[in-house]
Amino acid sequence: MTINPQAREREVIAILLKHGWEYLHQMLTLGQSEHHYAPMPEILCSILIDLGPVYIKFGQLLSTRPDLLPATYIESLSHLQSNVPPVDWEAIAPVLQQNLPRPIEDIFDKIDPNAIAAGSIAQVHRATLKDGQQVALKIQRAGIELTVAEDMAVLKRIAVRLSGTEMGKRYNLVSLADEFAQSLHNELNFVQEASFTERLRENLAKGKWCNSQRITVPKVYRELTSAKILVLEWLDGTSLLKAELKGKNSLGNIESERHDLTRHLFRAFLQQYVVDGFFHADPHPGNLFYLQDGRAAILDCGMMGTLNPKLRESLVELLLAMLDFDAERCAQVTLQLANPLDSSQPINLRQLQTDYDNLLKKFYGLSLVDLKLGSALQDILQIAHNNNLRMPSNIGLLAKSITNLDGTGRAFDNSVNIWDEMKPLMSDMFQQQLLGHNPMQAMLKTGLELKQLYLKAPRQVEFLLEQLSNETFRLNIHLQDLNALRTTLEDVSNRLTSGLIIGSLIIGAAFISTNQSSPQLLILSNGLFATASLLGLWLVFTILRTKR
Repeated sequence: MTINPQAREREVIAILLKHGWEYLHQMLTLGQSEHHYAPMPEILCSILIDLGPVYIKFGQLLSTRPDLLPATYIESLSHLQSNVPPVDWEAIAPVLQQNLPRPIEDIFDKIDPNAIAAGSIAQVHRATLKDGQQVALKIQRAGIELTVAEDMAVLKRIAVRLSGTEMGKRYNLVSLADEFAQSLHNELNFVQEASFTERLRENLAKGKWCNSQRITVPKVYRELTSAKILVLEWLDGTSLLKAELKGKNSLGNIESERHDLTRHLFRAFLQQYVVDGFFHADPHPGNLFYLQDGRAAILDCGMMGTLNPKLRESLVELLLAMLDFDAERCAQVTLQLANPLDSSQPINLRQLQTDYDNLLKKFYGLSLVDLKLGSALQDILQIAHNNNLRMPSNIGLLAKSITNLDGTGRAFDNSVNIWDEMKPLMSDMFQQQLLGHNPMQAMLKTGLELKQLYLKAPRQVEFLLEQLSNETFRLNIHLQDLNALRTTLEDVSNRLTSGLIIGSLIIGAAFISTNQSSPQLLILSNGLFATASLLGLWLVFTILRTKR
């Protein structure tokens, strides 16, 4: 495979010149430019379309980054699509044969030579296995790896050249190019997409917040899947917004089925966002199907996002702060989540709070029905960007996913509100954040930490007081009434330890009460609550008595 980035770079420069983006054109040809400006969103989209499928995918990636680009660019880039005609069967059949464990005729009874869908990386054909099973056959285009390698080499060269400019530093173009290269590399490996599909299918099947009989994800035929071939269960249906419903639900009428399907879709995705932390990032109407048997299907798991427990917890806290119109807390949580775009520039906390206050004023008087969660997340990312902060990139994917889901859901049935479907998840979400996936393990860990704190706190206070009494410290500081200081520190330590013990008793009692299955456990739970209450009243009394 021979890569020639120089020739491809000349093509890129010619296209930039054609569309009049002088800044990047001059940077690539002269190494400098007097005017720093970005093209209008429509012109940028035209440039990416002319540059080809890889650059279109780059634009699609940028559409998930409202932390980097203004809303007008995000809106335009979100509509980029790879309108690539399918190649003839004769050109793609060799790729299929080279990546199957046995000859084509030994595996498939029939393959439709006409592609039912085509993209820049692969195209999909309908096929029938020898046992009669209908499957969707996704085959990677021949030579796509060379095209991707050439375009990625050019993108990285451009990023390096711009890395020293104001734009390069602000947007960290080298890191962005590396992120895109990794994303594209993952898309070229269908084994990973197969793993994503199986993981989503398993999560939804075992989840309790949506009916797994109404929502499905296609099964993967692992034995036939490879890096360039993906074989999935064939699901007979059509795009959700184009579907003619048949009233296949318990009430037997179309309107109730529409309502029921929308609620299940919302709940399926909310489970992904809040509980699983692994979510489908592109639920546009083409990836949500209505099947002939009345189920809804989630397709194309090539673009997935992840949210670790700490990030999910912070996002929920940020959401609650917004619902309370608490601009100060919104700013604090944002600082916990984000990193500076430019470390040489200080963060203005007052300006960040002011921006949040202005944002929250937009929500005054709005009902939850009118509050669009995806747009709110994009506003948060824009506020962070305006204040020299970069939020984690997966929050951009989350904003894109929620925006697409909300738009599709409202178009399918605008009587369903995503906020209403979130309410049943709240108790599960808070339990997970308090106790984790394994409550007993979390309780054990908390108990051990409390024990370590209880054992170490007096020793550490004693060590600190001994060090303060040492002559070395007297050379630099002068302490008066050291005994009073010792008494105060011991008092604080004792109260802290007492508070931790009371807290652990309450947590233990709550855990036992929620899982009790016998009168003995109920008595133990009530006893722990009573003990914690008495100790708490005693602690409050001693604090009030000291008048501190």
